[in-house]
Amino acid sequence: MKITWEPITLNLKTTFRIAHGASDQRHNVLVRLEQGGAHGLGEAAAVPYYGETQAGIIEYLRGIREYLGEDPALIEDILERLPPGSRAARAGVDMALHDLWARQIGQPLYRLLGLNPAKLPQTSFTIPIQEPEAAAERARLSGYPILKIKLGGGRDVETIALIRAATTARLRVDANAGWGREQALEIIPRLAEYGLELVEQPLAAGDIEGLRWLRLELRAQGVDTPIFVDESVLTARDVAAHAGAADGVVIKLMKSEGIRGALRAIHTARALGMQVMLSCMVETSLGVTAAAHLAPLCDYVDLDGPLLIRDDPFEGLRYQEANISLPECPGLGVERRAAL
Repeated sequence: MKITWEPITLNLKTTFRIAHGASDQRHNVLVRLEQGGAHGLGEAAAVPYYGETQAGIIEYLRGIREYLGEDPALIEDILERLPPGSRAARAGVDMALHDLWARQIGQPLYRLLGLNPAKLPQTSFTIPIQEPEAAAERARLSGYPILKIKLGGGRDVETIALIRAATTARLRVDANAGWGREQALEIIPRLAEYGLELVEQPLAAGDIEGLRWLRLELRAQGVDTPIFVDESVLTARDVAAHAGAADGVVIKLMKSEGIRGALRAIHTARALGMQVMLSCMVETSLGVTAAAHLAPLCDYVDLDGPLLIRDDPFEGLRYQEANISLPECPGLGVERRAAL
């Protein structure tokens, strides 16, 4: 198989601010595999929080040609041969392999996985950290029935109170590991009064005992808002480690090293009685469509990446407000947009 790559710059519609920091651009990498006249596409998102850079992703891709072999259907063998390194780069290769394999067979990936595209949950739309009044206005103007509000900016309760007054949307909140234990225990009951569906990553990544303590303390107060973990969970092994400490996990292809790893994490969560949210980084329709093929397996979906960028270079999944539909084309069903 031949591998090539291309750096891509994504310009955001508005500054995207979370507890980790703020950005106006993201720098991802397009991965392309070719074999037997067919091609497959994948995307690697350079997320600074996980130590990923565009240059590091490309450097990893430069060194893996010899590991790819000639049969894209042998996905497990190929991924096992790849050297350790950039998780995002490995995710991009994984996507491209699945796309190439399904294109050669002539079927959409979801069909080869035995999944029903009619069972995709609605996606949420993300409101980044900003002044409470601005967040409420953005929530009102979005018109989305499900909102995920980024918290950790210091005026969290006020933000949720104003958003709840501005919209009847279902609300989910994400602290992105921005609270300490006592702070989370003080603030979550106050937020729960506004009818939250869930709270995502309230504590620092890796603080499993803190999550277990927080969950028990909240239940003792009669607060049963589900606690989900994101930054704490990369692999299926991480999912298993959080059994009993969290109600659900957030799965992203960039964390799980692609579709194969995401499937393992999802099935592990299910075996342990945990709920699953399928999410994304700031990605184009290429990476988000790849993730969406797994959405029928999940309880919640947060796949609004393409809605946050100005210049999406790909066409794939389609949005009708919060409803997502998958392409019926072979592979991932994603193609490059014609140059303007």
